[in-house]
Amino acid sequence: MGTTPGQTEPRFPGFDVTEQAHTWDATTARVVLKRLVPPSPMKFFTAEEIPTARALVDRLLAQDGEPRVPVLEEVDRRLAVGDGDGYRYSDMPDDATAWKKSIAGLDDDARAASGEAAFADLGRNRQMQIIERVRLDKGLWHGMPAQRVFGLWMRYAARAFYAHPWAWNEIGFGGPAYPRGYKNLGIDRREPFEVAEVHAADPIPWVERVEAARIRHEDALCHEGEPEGSESKQQTSNGANGPQPGTEQDSNHEAAVEDQLR
Repeated sequence: MGTTPGQTEPRFPGFDVTEQAHTWDATTARVVLKRLVPPSPMKFFTAEEIPTARALVDRLLAQDGEPRVPVLEEVDRRLAVGDGDGYRYSDMPDDATAWKKSIAGLDDDARAASGEAAFADLGRNRQMQIIERVRLDKGLWHGMPAQRVFGLWMRYAARAFYAHPWAWNEIGFGGPAYPRGYKNLGIDRREPFEVAEVHAADPIPWVERVEAARIRHEDALCHEGEPEGSESKQQTSNGANGPQPGTEQDSNHEAAVEDQLR
């Protein structure tokens, strides 16, 4: 059975993409299987930066339990050798500098909010709140455009995560198609090596719940610190952009927000 990240029930039980390695060409197999080798010690991030950087990428990808895809190690490798995306925005420093500044910025924000704790020492929810503020900020954050910083984090984290065979197991991806190819093209037509998804369901309601949770979470951050019952909070709670309190929709919103922040 293939390894999948975290401790949730596998969506594709029994699927292991590495069982298809014999169908890949030698170079592809060597590149993919090398990703399963324990990573080398980190060279770019310092010992002081690693806890904050690791907490950041874990929150971005919801890697809250073992086994974890070694995302930070791959980010570190790329930054150490200058393996960037091939471009950078004119209002941003180079990627290596931006990562260093943003890690320091997270620790500064954490200490400002808690008094003394570094980002890695905060609880998951507090960490998520700090990250979410960066995502929502339309201006500068520690001297850099906040949304550019968030995009930088996500580009590096997502690329590292979804390049790993454990992530492929999680989404049922059969790996490189060359030279094997695919023959059973069409809806609900699987290749012999593919596995049916358990609890397959229409994704639209799930996406709607996530979007509702995102809006509710953004609203909570925007009104953080306001007294209960204030006019702005009442307008949001009762207006067209929010669910009516006490309704089933409101309960679904609450559950979705709790799941997102857990």
